Amino acid sequence: MAVLFLLQQREQVTAAEVSRELEVSERTARRDLDALAMAGVPVYSMQGRGGGWRLVGGARTDLSGLTASEARALFLVAGPASAATPAVKAALRKLVRALPEPFRVEAEAAASSLVTDPQRWGSSRIERRAPRFLDELQDAVIRGVQVRLGYVDGNGAETERTVHPLGIVAKGPSWYLVANTGTGRRTFRIDRVSSADPTGDPVHRPEDFDLAASWREVADEVDRRLTPLEIRAVCVPHEMGRLRMALGDRLEVGGSTADGRIEVVIRGYDEYALAGELAGMVEWLEVTGPPGVRDHLAAIGNALVERYG
Repeated sequence: MAVLFLLQQREQVTAAEVSRELEVSERTARRDLDALAMAGVPVYSMQGRGGGWRLVGGARTDLSGLTASEARALFLVAGPASAATPAVKAALRKLVRALPEPFRVEAEAAASSLVTDPQRWGSSRIERRAPRFLDELQDAVIRGVQVRLGYVDGNGAETERTVHPLGIVAKGPSWYLVANTGTGRRTFRIDRVSSADPTGDPVHRPEDFDLAASWREVADEVDRRLTPLEIRAVCVPHEMGRLRMALGDRLEVGGSTADGRIEVVIRGYDEYALAGELAGMVEWLEVTGPPGVRDHLAAIGNALVERYG
């Protein structure tokens, strides 16, 4: 893309100019210019003094259709504090030097205008590194080849199997591989992968496979396993905002009761844990069922009175 922008901007370039502008070797520059021609871009070379590479008839491509706002959006991901990989940042820095001059200043400003800090307030600053085999698995997904995968499960048991990589998902700080196996579709945490050896055999990818839809199914199933219990409660209207902030996706809001309170359903792991979580909300939240949660709340209340009353 950067070479193509240079050709459109300058009409003619030499391999030496491309090498200097994009900080690559002349051999790489010549290879990329040849690759443009092989890809069908109307580019040709002229030998001798004053020679170089030109677009046939001053041809233009759809890449020149980038608007200023699109260029800014593209380079927002290249900033020093962004989550983009070093390879992405390096590629975009090369591309920005080939943009038309009016776009270049704003694109460079966009690259330094955004800082992403993934740490919550009060949490420790742990530097999270990409898992060891992320690049290999992503390459297998892109090339569509099967992988002999070594994997250590949550209990420490190590297994090995051949998988058909379908996609990579980043969930918070963790990375997951979605793949077909001999026993059906599976999801693997990439930081638990102990080896990843491409076999060269093609992946059997379902025609209707959609990575986003598949991941939603996985995420919904995990949520159901992590929060199998549902309790019913009623909340005063003016505290609904605080309840949503505390519970997030575990809260389902229903209709109004005769006295104006709001019916809600709250998901959690078990009755005791939910009772402890909701004990500080009893002034404005009333749990109506199941009885076990109410019993735990009463026991917590009695213990608080006994200790602090």
